[in-house]
Amino acid sequence: MSAWRRYDSPLLPVFHERFEQRWGPGTAPFLDPEVNEQPTPRAQWINIDTGAALAVVPVWSDDEAHRSFAIFYLPPQGDIWLLRPGLTDYIESGQLEKVRLRNDAFKKAVEHAKAFIDGAP
Repeated sequence: MSAWRRYDSPLLPVFHERFEQRWGPGTAPFLDPEVNEQPTPRAQWINIDTGAALAVVPVWSDDEAHRSFAIFYLPPQGDIWLLRPGLTDYIESGQLEKVRLRNDAFKKAVEHAKAFIDGAP
């Protein structure tokens, strides 16, 4: 049985802390627990044996209409890794087709995260 457990509470602040330690202050507004306008969906897991964590989060830059999903892994020893699931870009909009594209991109990123958890290459 896997030690990884889904964690459906708010995003762990350590994702933001480690990202900004590595890439500098202000570089991760999409991980900041103080930002109330984070787009959804997102998912995260914690390894109860090692303390490692994994999160799928929407990422945006200055153009908030164009977003993508990223997968961040927190090794138990510290640091933060970006796992690359391939193209997970989508356009944020209220239109039904755009929401479908966002959800498809999210599902692809979650599948990649689950493959990482399961040890798939």
